[in-house]
Amino acid sequence: MNIKALPLRHRFWTPNVAVLLFFMASGVVFAYFRFFHGFASVTNLNPAYPFGIWIAFDVACGVALAAGGFTTAAIVEIFGRHKYHALVRPAILTAFIGYFLVGLAVFFDLGKYYNIWHALVYWNGTSVLFEVAWCVMLYLTVLAIENLPNVIEQFRGKVALPGFLSGLNGPTDWLLGKADGFCRRTMAFFVIAGVVLSFGHQSSLGTMMLIAPYKLHELWYTPLSPLLFLTSAVSVGIPMVVFEGTLAAKFFGRKPETELLAGIAKYIPLFLGTYLLLRLGDLAYRGVLATAFDGSLQGNAFLLEFALFAVPYFVLKRRRSRQNPTLLFLCSLSVICAVVLNRFNVFLIGMDMGPEYSYFPSVGEWAITFAFIAFGVLLYKIGVNYLPILEEEH
Repeated sequence: MNIKALPLRHRFWTPNVAVLLFFMASGVVFAYFRFFHGFASVTNLNPAYPFGIWIAFDVACGVALAAGGFTTAAIVEIFGRHKYHALVRPAILTAFIGYFLVGLAVFFDLGKYYNIWHALVYWNGTSVLFEVAWCVMLYLTVLAIENLPNVIEQFRGKVALPGFLSGLNGPTDWLLGKADGFCRRTMAFFVIAGVVLSFGHQSSLGTMMLIAPYKLHELWYTPLSPLLFLTSAVSVGIPMVVFEGTLAAKFFGRKPETELLAGIAKYIPLFLGTYLLLRLGDLAYRGVLATAFDGSLQGNAFLLEFALFAVPYFVLKRRRSRQNPTLLFLCSLSVICAVVLNRFNVFLIGMDMGPEYSYFPSVGEWAITFAFIAFGVLLYKIGVNYLPILEEEH
């Protein structure tokens, strides 16, 4: 099913862009100290807490919150729900931006960031991180190919390079034609590859936490961790599409896609129900459910996380609730917050490194994290402004 998508062509320089640039500039200042003066000049990391907010949010949350791409592609392209096709392009663009930022964030997380290319050459088939690194690199490549038709559609037959570069107009247009043919013949393969790769690295992030049986709280340490990471990521895929679609309509002055978003939202209770069933079953089987009510910080954090997952499940089971734009947005936001809190619980709050160690993110760590968010929003604005991502309004 084809949709008619057009670039928005809105005015680019707005007060909102100025705010985004301010956060990005603040991040650049602290990034200078991180790369030229080391972790100690910017972060509160220590030998007991090598994982800080850059791993918990910029990487772990970033990977999970980019799940809207493969979730929407699977529903539309694999399971044939083509009436939601208008949601695929923005979801794929957002996923590409999300994974691009995750890759960028790894530079900040690695002590020897200049060795980031080692995973390409020095293979270690027994390492979970090796599998995560390759899955993320391959999926980012797949997402770039899935976004290629947007670029081809915008520029094919319209290449007009200025000055002495005008001699390249013909060859560039020829290349775009070849790329178009390649995409048309192979896109089904890349859609399936994207889903398979996503299943691999989303679950492997959970596998990674199995190395900490004596440090991670029993509410989150479980052999089921890979499956819980995967199902929670799938659960947040559609809520992210609803969240982004609602905000895009508001900030770009577009008509809300209420019917479309309400329709695809019927899958949210299905995914959430599966996750909650696995989560409760795991806690009950291991006999640690009572720990959630011991009044500790970890117990209260778990109860809040669980409530943020459970309330949208019960609310969105009702069709009338899904058709209420405000309620649907708030429920989607609740699921997003639940996944973010879950990753914080697993990587930071649930970790016990001993009474002599503690960690709380520094100003520099927060500044760089906000800079990443601002950069992501700016890239999204550039994408929808100059490429045919959003469906034409009727």
